[in-house]
Amino acid sequence: MSYAVKSELLVNVSPFEIRLAIMEDGLLQEVHIERPHSRGLVGNIYKGKVARVLPGMQAAFVDIGLERAGFLHVSDVMPLRKLDEEPIESTHPDTDVKKWLHEGQEVLVQVLKDPLGTKGARLTTHLSLASRYLVYMPDLLHVGVSVRLENEKERERLQALLSKALKSKEPQGYIIRTVAEGATEAELTKDIAFLTKWWDAISQQAKKAKAPSLVHEDLPLIKRCIRDMVNENVEKLRVDSPTAFQELEKFVKEFVPDVLDKLSLYDGQQPIFDMYNVEAELEKALERNVALKSGGYLIIDQTEAMTTVDVNTGGFVGTSNLEETIFKTNLEAAQAIGRQLRLRNLGGIIILDFIDMNDQEHKQQLMSTLEKVLAQDHARTNISEISSLGLVQMTRKRTQESLSQQLCETCPHCEGRAVVKTVETLCYEIFREILREAKAYEDAAGFMVLAADELVDWLLNESPQWLGELEASLNRPIKLKRDANYSREQYDIVLL
Repeated sequence: MSYAVKSELLVNVSPFEIRLAIMEDGLLQEVHIERPHSRGLVGNIYKGKVARVLPGMQAAFVDIGLERAGFLHVSDVMPLRKLDEEPIESTHPDTDVKKWLHEGQEVLVQVLKDPLGTKGARLTTHLSLASRYLVYMPDLLHVGVSVRLENEKERERLQALLSKALKSKEPQGYIIRTVAEGATEAELTKDIAFLTKWWDAISQQAKKAKAPSLVHEDLPLIKRCIRDMVNENVEKLRVDSPTAFQELEKFVKEFVPDVLDKLSLYDGQQPIFDMYNVEAELEKALERNVALKSGGYLIIDQTEAMTTVDVNTGGFVGTSNLEETIFKTNLEAAQAIGRQLRLRNLGGIIILDFIDMNDQEHKQQLMSTLEKVLAQDHARTNISEISSLGLVQMTRKRTQESLSQQLCETCPHCEGRAVVKTVETLCYEIFREILREAKAYEDAAGFMVLAADELVDWLLNESPQWLGELEASLNRPIKLKRDANYSREQYDIVLL
């Protein structure tokens, strides 16, 4: 078992985005960002109506109230053979879609894949709701364990605990997730209670809903965080919005009451991400180089195929021999790499290029350190041994786009050799800077934003309502002025 690090979750809420920071021992470890306009549909449940059956494709188009009808294949309608986190197969040999679906039929469906281009959403009638340790599938009478949980004794232990927690000999539609490894009966019982309440609420809504309509929207970022991340190691969950705090308080009281004493409203004078130095750490997380305390540094390069991390001694010369210097640099680098993978949310294939070492014991200690660091990661990782070239190949499960992909875009001036922040990201920074200035200079009559054309255009055309809301909340005017000499990432806030 890994050392339980005490953590704190910070939530920054604004009309244009929600940001969640995970702090461990006072240091930023992870950032999750959700912007309303870019929220996907995956996980949403709709009451739909079959618009057209396609026998040749063994599928149907289902109207769920969106611009394009969703696509429902017969395999996502027929009864299922097995229950785990791998693809679920059908038991029924009859794959004639007309025997399962007909035009005008009302069906409760869940989105598997978001609409893409001219294609509608991919749908399934096999609904699932996920909690921290369990997945509930109400149309099945079976209990399964993720096939990726390979320890047979642990699989048996968890199944026995779940059966005990369910207090029934009848099979139930639950999957024990991979992350449940080491979970207690109390934790499983809590998840069952959460999922039962959640499903009851959805069932009631489905009965009242008229097709086509949205029955249930998947949880937003903060509520997913409470579901997936808040455990005994989380000491505080601080939210900087009174409205969001009240909404979360209601959600927590209903579904996870034991989290209530961890939830608090942040009302400090400084913005919450400034108070905890998150903004500065985010800026560093977008840079290619990562400085180590010893004077060494990492170089992180992210490509479509893989991410590479190169370890360098830099100015660190050590106090003894070269081998010791290299060993200490590699150990420090292993700690830094674990944090950077989480902070930047790097996934897929990752190659770690440690400095070559000759001592076999040093190599073993390095791998042990790396394993301990990665054990703190919420995402699943697999690592190989150090190769003769000093390389470690590893994989990290992709959970969403990396931080760089979310906040940056390919630089138009260097033809893809680097990235710059998007106009949207920069404009949100301007909003936050105005709020800082407003608190620091309460006597200021107003504010003028000096920025490049593309930033001013975005503020005027893409976010005039937020600009208006900000002016109204401050009760002071905000003026915009173009400056052709400013580059995209340059701007100034001038007091009026």
